[in-house]
Amino acid sequence: MNYTNQIKPISYLKANAAEVLETLTQSREPLIITQNGEAKAVLQDVASYNETQETMALLKILALGNRDLEEGKIAPANDVFARARNIKE
Repeated sequence: MNYTNQIKPISYLKANAAEVLETLTQSREPLIITQNGEAKAVLQDVASYNETQETMALLKILALGNRDLEEGKIAPANDVFARARNIKE
């Protein structure tokens, strides 16, 4: 992804905060904030942030599942469902 158009100095953010928030909400593209020419922060709208958090949670679940698989911590599905049914009762 190329965000060269989405890089602004902190002075721009200070002077145009309301406009920046409106643009973030509409475009759903992150904005990179620089200070003294160096990238310091990334701003994004709340919906995009929530989607990112959900994606990261799913990736973590997959990684944990892969680790269990590699370590041999697996069981046949029928056994797992049978145990689940017994716990409910």
